[in-house]
Amino acid sequence: MSEFVLKQQNEAATEQQKPKEVIRRLVWKMSIATLILMAIGSATRVMNAGLACPDWPLCYGELVPAKQMNLQVFLEWFHRLDASLIGISAIALFGLSWWHRQALPRWLPWAGTFALFLIVFQGILGGLTVTQLLRFDIVTAHLGTALLFFITLLIIGMALTPYQGTGNVGKLPWVGLTAAILVYLQSLLGALVGSRWALHQCFGGSQLCGVMYSHIFGLVPPTVATLAVVLISWRTPALHPALRKLANMAGGLLILQILLGFATFRLHLQVEPLTVTHQAVGAILLGVLVGFTVLALRDWAANGEIEVIGDR
Repeated sequence: MSEFVLKQQNEAATEQQKPKEVIRRLVWKMSIATLILMAIGSATRVMNAGLACPDWPLCYGELVPAKQMNLQVFLEWFHRLDASLIGISAIALFGLSWWHRQALPRWLPWAGTFALFLIVFQGILGGLTVTQLLRFDIVTAHLGTALLFFITLLIIGMALTPYQGTGNVGKLPWVGLTAAILVYLQSLLGALVGSRWALHQCFGGSQLCGVMYSHIFGLVPPTVATLAVVLISWRTPALHPALRKLANMAGGLLILQILLGFATFRLHLQVEPLTVTHQAVGAILLGVLVGFTVLALRDWAANGEIEVIGDR
């Protein structure tokens, strides 16, 4: 009898885990698609393809502008296609999280709602980017919102990932959070430099040099904070292997990002793949720090005395 009851409980627990697993897989796929979307958006900007489709949401009045198709039109068109697929996925995330809310953490439906709001707002900004002829503040807000959407997906994904903390993180959650915020702000400065073509204008006519140097010198705070994450993780005994791995990844990505930034600066943004890689690595670094912070917060609450997003 006891075996039958135990079997029934196990089956019920398995059924309850299915919606969470489906949503977790969906969120990770959306995260990858969003990272690709941001890379394509960067390529669209550096290839001067932002207005390759002069209308919105269609392109030359068609879903697929076959007659006008070239590299620039393809970049802008594919950017919109990827954004549309992510938008549909966000609607699915919203619907699934509310439909299965009884079997999910209480925060998840609200997180899905926030993600849907961000992608709708992002779509509006995308349309304004075209209709307002690449106005720099709209372009900067467009990337900033994309990064915020990316962060939201990563928080959901990391919170739903199975994880058993060791309770030895100390102040690492707050150091990681600080580093993530600083990297996000630095990414916004980079977007501002790109949207105003500040590097070209500074070298060409000594204009907007302040904007360019704000990004260069703004590198210091996020670099120090990220290095603090790495060094403190090295010095923390019995740290969870996942946290140690993420800290090492952050350190490696930071070095790579600095090298890419230096090369981009020296080559005056003339090598488009290098510029796109610089932005993509920055987004990945931000994602790694966000993932580190979420797991560290869950580890901090490992004793179960404090409820965090990883728990019901």
